[in-house]
Amino acid sequence: MKICVVGCGAMGSVYAARLSRAGHEVSVVDAWQAHVEAIARDGLHISGPDGEFRAAVAARTTAPADPVDLVVLAVKAADVPAAATGLAPLLGPGTTVLTIQNGLGSADAVADAVGAGRLAIGIASGFGAGLRGPGRAHHNAMRALRFGAHSSLAPERVEEVAAAWRAAGFDAAAVDDVIAMQWEKLICNVAYSAPCALTGLTVGEVRDHPELALTSQAAATEAWETALARGVAIDVPDPVELVRAFAARMPGAKPSALLDHEARRTSEIDVINGAVPREAAKVGRTAPVNQALTALARHREAAWRR
Repeated sequence: MKICVVGCGAMGSVYAARLSRAGHEVSVVDAWQAHVEAIARDGLHISGPDGEFRAAVAARTTAPADPVDLVVLAVKAADVPAAATGLAPLLGPGTTVLTIQNGLGSADAVADAVGAGRLAIGIASGFGAGLRGPGRAHHNAMRALRFGAHSSLAPERVEEVAAAWRAAGFDAAAVDDVIAMQWEKLICNVAYSAPCALTGLTVGEVRDHPELALTSQAAATEAWETALARGVAIDVPDPVELVRAFAARMPGAKPSALLDHEARRTSEIDVINGAVPREAAKVGRTAPVNQALTALARHREAAWRR
């Protein structure tokens, strides 16, 4: 496939490099000039549990007028509306757009910009990736990617996307109910995103802390209860067991929210922990633990924007 990855941060770099190594024609678009220049000059250097490798990909700071088969939108949630409106030069009649973000809500903004009929949603689990400098990324694990139609995208086109990613060595599959999988990931994310960002602890350290573990588990339980109240068909009998098992797979990982706070950047807390009280309110419920965690994270981030 001819693929363009828009948003070549840590996760976007892992996607682009592995897809390129599998033989797909891959280009990337990213706003970080030094990163783009390093990729154009030396390629993408990726390290992870399966070793290190380099992939040659084209890199630009703006999308070229060159339609592709697949656009992978991997920017952070706050950047989705602006990035989505800039995808038009990459879109042809048969282009599929795959959007992969943490939290809830980003896909609707992408659908408004590119059309729901070409949009797929991706769920990435258990990666824990970070940039180590221009042109260089590392990921701690690579558990699974699941893809589903946002609304009216044909199932065979979703399967085409999944097949391309499987060829690149990902555990990738098309699923019927991607919304349920979004919620299952959200339950894990709320357990560790804000608690890790606010304390500086890793996923495993929060899980094993005698007091913070209770806050983490309460945040996850609120998300689980909200999903059930919203009628989402999640396959999670016990949210505490889910989030403890999640942390056990990569105890040394730092959630993206913690990496953002270490760099004094605005995080995606609003669409992760912050999504739970918004969704709970739709069914007359509250989510005080996630509300409090979100407020604390926002307060800290506001000081960096002054």
